[in-house]
Amino acid sequence: MSKTVKLRKGLSINLIGGAEEVISKSSVSKTFSVKPSDFHGLIPKMVVKEGDSVKAGTIIFYSKYNESIKFASPVSGKVKAIVRGEKRRILEVLITADSELSYEEGSVTKVADLDGETVKSMILSSGLWPMIKQRPIDVVADPSKQPKAIFVSGFDSAPLAADLNYVLKGRGDEFQEGLNALAKLTSGKVHLSLDGKGAADASLSSAKGVQINTIIGKHPAGNVGTQIHHIDPVNKGEFVWTVNAQDVALIGRYFLSGKYDVRKVIAVVGSEVNKPQYFEVVSGMNVAELTSDLKSDNVRVISGNVLTGEKIEKDGYLGFYDNQITIIPEGDHLKFAFTEGWMVPLGFKKFSNSRLFASKMTPNKKFALDTNTNGEERAFVVTGELEKVFPFDILPMQLAKAAITDDIDGMENLGIYEVAPEDFALCEFVCTSKIDIQDKIRKGLDLIAQECM
Repeated sequence: MSKTVKLRKGLSINLIGGAEEVISKSSVSKTFSVKPSDFHGLIPKMVVKEGDSVKAGTIIFYSKYNESIKFASPVSGKVKAIVRGEKRRILEVLITADSELSYEEGSVTKVADLDGETVKSMILSSGLWPMIKQRPIDVVADPSKQPKAIFVSGFDSAPLAADLNYVLKGRGDEFQEGLNALAKLTSGKVHLSLDGKGAADASLSSAKGVQINTIIGKHPAGNVGTQIHHIDPVNKGEFVWTVNAQDVALIGRYFLSGKYDVRKVIAVVGSEVNKPQYFEVVSGMNVAELTSDLKSDNVRVISGNVLTGEKIEKDGYLGFYDNQITIIPEGDHLKFAFTEGWMVPLGFKKFSNSRLFASKMTPNKKFALDTNTNGEERAFVVTGELEKVFPFDILPMQLAKAAITDDIDGMENLGIYEVAPEDFALCEFVCTSKIDIQDKIRKGLDLIAQECM
């Protein structure tokens, strides 16, 4: 039975630079990158070496601790470099792409004709398994575990996020076949959550074999963690798997075509982009072409959204799980208190979740925010601001403090098994104490994984 969830807490950050509904096809990037850092906790074991020729779908490395989890090349070409850091840690694998892509040969098979173990084996061997993540701990799913449910969020409520109704339009067959494959991996339900603010595209709303839920509210309504918490919470000893909606379609494409084809549509957005729009790209591409038409040079390029994304260079590479590139002003200049700072009269141009500025009276106003934190880290004091934007039945400040102090019992009692760092992104944004809460939660989850799982 479907479920409707109405959130009372959250925060929508309206930024200038939303994508126009136009999809341009980017030229094939000369180089692509597969970064182990995109997969938290991964230690890769290389299968290829520099100079080797690969096809799209060729396995290039696997997980040291679980050899069944494999990672594939997004394109055909030659391995240009295996970039290493301290202690020979692999930072990224660079691949020079062919002008025309060739693919590893696979078989076209209907998911309906396969059993669950065969579907799992095919996803693992193809290199698509890293698209499936697991709660708790928020890492690539362990294929030996049995999930009680699988969650797919059919919308993204993050600032300037890609509209999945537009991105998945006309891809209903791929999306449905991907859902069929996920249904084979669990004895429980596959949950598809849709935005209750408007009608969903037929590719999403007509999905079969899943429980369709409706989520109404501000960000983080589109976060899968929020949806899990209100629909089927995770308890200690249980596992829930999650998959990005576009990745569901890519899994479905593999079964329909037999190819590791990771072309997807991303949004290039932000106040510093002259023409914010959508682009069809290949995962892991160099973004230099997408970041060439900007309003200024002093910008922050982010792979992902402004709350959870990763800073990259203008000629950096798109992250494995990211569906947008966000470009905003770099906040590296000092702000005089009376003209740009907190004492500016009225403050209609200043964004605030509190009533400090008059802009609170214009909730639909869009802002061109920069990266300046407007302060430095200070004592972590009780303000009540975190609770206003955290739509979980969890005490966010107390959980964050337990993570900071490595209090395992406290973290378990306060709900660490239900959360991921992204669930605390808004808390970090509104935090008066300027604490890097996402990083603290990540370290807390790592400790839980080490000591309790």
